[in-house]
Amino acid sequence: MKNIKPIHVLLIGAAAQIILVSVLLSFYSAYVSPISTLYIVLIAVVSALLFFGVSYFLLKHFIEDRIQTIFRIIDQGSNVQVSKPKIDLNTDVIGKAADESMMWAKERKKEIAKLKEQAAFRREFLGNLAHELKTPVFSIQGYILTLLEGGLEDEKVNRKFLERASFAAERMTEILEDLDQIMNLEVNRVELRMESFDIVKLTKDIINSFEERALEKSVKVRMAKKYEPLYVKADRPKISQVLTNLIANSINYSKINGETVVRFEVVNQSLITEVSDNGIGVAEKDIPRLFERFYRVEQSRNREEGGSGLGLAICKHIIESHKETIGVKSKLGEGSTFSFSLRKSPKSI
Repeated sequence: MKNIKPIHVLLIGAAAQIILVSVLLSFYSAYVSPISTLYIVLIAVVSALLFFGVSYFLLKHFIEDRIQTIFRIIDQGSNVQVSKPKIDLNTDVIGKAADESMMWAKERKKEIAKLKEQAAFRREFLGNLAHELKTPVFSIQGYILTLLEGGLEDEKVNRKFLERASFAAERMTEILEDLDQIMNLEVNRVELRMESFDIVKLTKDIINSFEERALEKSVKVRMAKKYEPLYVKADRPKISQVLTNLIANSINYSKINGETVVRFEVVNQSLITEVSDNGIGVAEKDIPRLFERFYRVEQSRNREEGGSGLGLAICKHIIESHKETIGVKSKLGEGSTFSFSLRKSPKSI
């Protein structure tokens, strides 16, 4: 029954029409008035053709009207290009409509799943943002309240509390500035100023800037070996920000007497930069989400480590805006390696 097409039903109906008319005319000829057999056959065939023609026209327009209604519904808000079929009763038009409807339903199911995922991400993002801003806001409120309740007149208290309030305000400013930057990166409102520069020298300068911080954390930051100048074509300040974020992140989550190593590797026309550490590492289940805004794995949720929680997300957007890739390999308790690619460039450019 699956392979029966509308045309088959009409042909069966026409055949039944021939038999029925022939039988009726035969009875009429036998009991009422004799009719030639040729006339009986001719009348039966003509009536069958009329039945077939009228039925074909009515059925075609009936199906076409219903099918076009279905396809108009499918077309509204659909990302799938759905072709409105020409109604041909020689084909399985109903089956084709069913297939197109199934495609549409699957697409809608995917969209609904994606919307649910985006809604969950948005809720989590807003929750994390509220948490990040709540800490410095409450700190500022507490310090100001203490000063208003008499601490302002105490020289031993007022300066210390004002400095702490200032630090909390700076943290809020840092979070908001990073948010502004990442939003601009996401909507491609940041113009890249491409230039040729020596990434080895840039990395040395950044490592030197972390010397005091690394000593405080008892972490050694070094390059894997002595490198000759390596030139890349990129936006120098933004790549500086990427390296700064990755090295700072590595120091923050290193173990005591840990080590951060930066290495470079040339692969065809690309330069791969790696920032490795032997710190706390990241569980495999958390790796896919490391570059999300404000996402922190359980081992690194301590806000005292500083940072806005947006550093890795900013790194990802900066590298992807260069049409390059960034990734991470990590093992819990053994450390992490962040790597990104950039296009090589001759020194003369």
